[in-house]
Amino acid sequence: MPNPHGTHIWYELMTTDPDAAGRFYADVVGWAAAPFGGEGAPGYTIFSTAETGVGGMMTLPAGAAEGGLRPGWLGYVGVDDVDAAVAAITAGGGTVHMPANDLPGVGRMALVTDPQGVLFYVMRGASESDSRAFDPRAIGHCAWHELATTDQAAALIFYGEQFGWRQSGSMPMGDLGDYVFLDHGGAPIGAVMTRQEAGPPPMWSYYFRVPDIDAAAARIAAGGGNVLHGPQEVPGGDHIVVAADPQGVMFHLVGAKA
Repeated sequence: MPNPHGTHIWYELMTTDPDAAGRFYADVVGWAAAPFGGEGAPGYTIFSTAETGVGGMMTLPAGAAEGGLRPGWLGYVGVDDVDAAVAAITAGGGTVHMPANDLPGVGRMALVTDPQGVLFYVMRGASESDSRAFDPRAIGHCAWHELATTDQAAALIFYGEQFGWRQSGSMPMGDLGDYVFLDHGGAPIGAVMTRQEAGPPPMWSYYFRVPDIDAAAARIAAGGGNVLHGPQEVPGGDHIVVAADPQGVMFHLVGAKA
């Protein structure tokens, strides 16, 4: 895994109905959904563009709710050393949800939270190839990462210390405060905002790029999902949609108007 430390390398959906979710996302985003052929992850599905895998899907494990897991999307941050990263995360106020473990042919990973309780994975992949799961301009890839948190200032410090993510300006959002942009290695990767009081719990959101935002919104509705917000234009000329899939999982799309 030659991606620099702190690069997002994978995205994963935990769902209550993988068959239905696979069909839905294939139609809405354009992914191919196929079973993972390696060891150590039975029942795992890979979401792919025509060029490469960009994410995966698994059934929410039995009893997961009691452990604080719910259906949703999670991101994997690539690190140089998983055990060292977990130690640094806990020293920085985060917690370990799933200890570091190895999956044959896949890599070593741990599920952790930041100090505000937001879940994400850290991983050292077994492959020597670059991950292209995050590619801001490529159709079907993740184009943006957005953290809604209860403590914006603390989150910016934490992620900066852990992964080298740096603030690169901000955009005022009225009563919501500033939308603070993040860079990694000099390139924009996302932003951090204060969670809305009446909104979803603190979480990372991942924006997947589609070629036509209006067509994608129509497919969401036709496929049994719900468009919760948008299409809305954002700086740069793209439009975003916030939606829920048929299993109730919130997801985000970004794309142009055709």
